[in-house]
Amino acid sequence: MPIDAARALAAAPRTGEIAWTPQDVLLYHLGIGAGRPATDPRELRYTLESRLHVLPSFATVAGGGPPGVTGALSLPGVDVDLARVLHGGQSLTVHRPLPAEGAAATTARIVAVHDKGKAAVLVMRTEAADADGPLWTDEARIHVRGEGGWGGDRGPSVRHAPPTGTPDRILERAVREDQALLYRLSGDRNPLHADPGFAARAGFERPVLHGLCTYGMTLKAVVDTLLDGDVTRVRSYATRFAGVVYPGETLRIRMWRGDGAVRVVVGAVERGDAPVLADTTVEHD
Repeated sequence: MPIDAARALAAAPRTGEIAWTPQDVLLYHLGIGAGRPATDPRELRYTLESRLHVLPSFATVAGGGPPGVTGALSLPGVDVDLARVLHGGQSLTVHRPLPAEGAAATTARIVAVHDKGKAAVLVMRTEAADADGPLWTDEARIHVRGEGGWGGDRGPSVRHAPPTGTPDRILERAVREDQALLYRLSGDRNPLHADPGFAARAGFERPVLHGLCTYGMTLKAVVDTLLDGDVTRVRSYATRFAGVVYPGETLRIRMWRGDGAVRVVVGAVERGDAPVLADTTVEHD
């Protein structure tokens, strides 16, 4: 079996050092669609270094290395074909506002391996801290097709009852044709998002947008509309990737305001609101 659950869970954490600059933050913001319209003051806080506010989801690319999804595939006990790997979900807890320039020590390890029968799910947790203490904790759920069935723990269900009632806000955000090509410059060079041949081998009609790009676009929409544009109000953000987005499509983002939280559902407009993000919650001050 390519996944040795016991070995993966027992492996020592992988530690490292990362650093980032305002240029990295600016590139990330452009990669998730910031800057439209280019001279809008609300967009300039994401695209102009003199007034830069860091969207918390930047944590998923800080340091410019491979994301947790691909980074986990090189850990002890894991030896799988990248073409069978999908990003199943992502959660992020922000301990302090992210600085526009900084450095941090990171610790990453697999904290759970679930047997879903026809697939395995790895949970990769990464913690980052600087000299002043913890900065963020994120978890990536990594879905590996064809690697289940060894009789292991199925793990908890990550699906929740969908929001009910009329959304407080509904937005549509266009995904540029070259969005994946721009976003991948922040570190995720998985060929699934750029190479048509690789995408076909993975079972897709053409390259798909990075799930974490949709993740960032959605958080920006919530911050800009329901959190008064204040990135420091975000405390945590979790989602399940329910389907793919193709560059050139339009995201329909529906938001329900709650007590200290916003629930979100995202669909692809051109495919009849086909689910893209589900079980999505932004907790905030």
